[in-house]
Amino acid sequence: MPLVRIDLLEGKTPEYRAQVGQIVYQALLECIGVPNDDRFQVITEHPKAELQFDRNYLGIKRSDDCIFVQITLSIGRTVEMKQRFYKAVADGLHETLKLRREDVFINLVEGPKENWSFGNGEAQYVSEQPK
Repeated sequence: MPLVRIDLLEGKTPEYRAQVGQIVYQALLECIGVPNDDRFQVITEHPKAELQFDRNYLGIKRSDDCIFVQITLSIGRTVEMKQRFYKAVADGLHETLKLRREDVFINLVEGPKENWSFGNGEAQYVSEQPK
């Protein structure tokens, strides 16, 4: 049920962007417990002037390679699950793409299950649908 939005500066290859999406998806499966095939991602590149971020907020030194990962998902994950997820994404991106861990900015946005429709104008996660 997560909707993943990944934003990064323009100039990366399609393969790089696809790998970022795969690493995030794999971490969602392993750490957050999303079902197989529950993959909905929007990956967007931006000109430098359109991706603004502080390069030193909280003492973390960010470079032009900084990416934003924002995930909207249903309520219900523990703090420990979220922490494992953050680490898995940062480690996976570092190990696979040599992206610095400092350049991985993640935000989770939680909402109730009735806020989702996966098609057909229905709220698939609501037990009783209106007639």
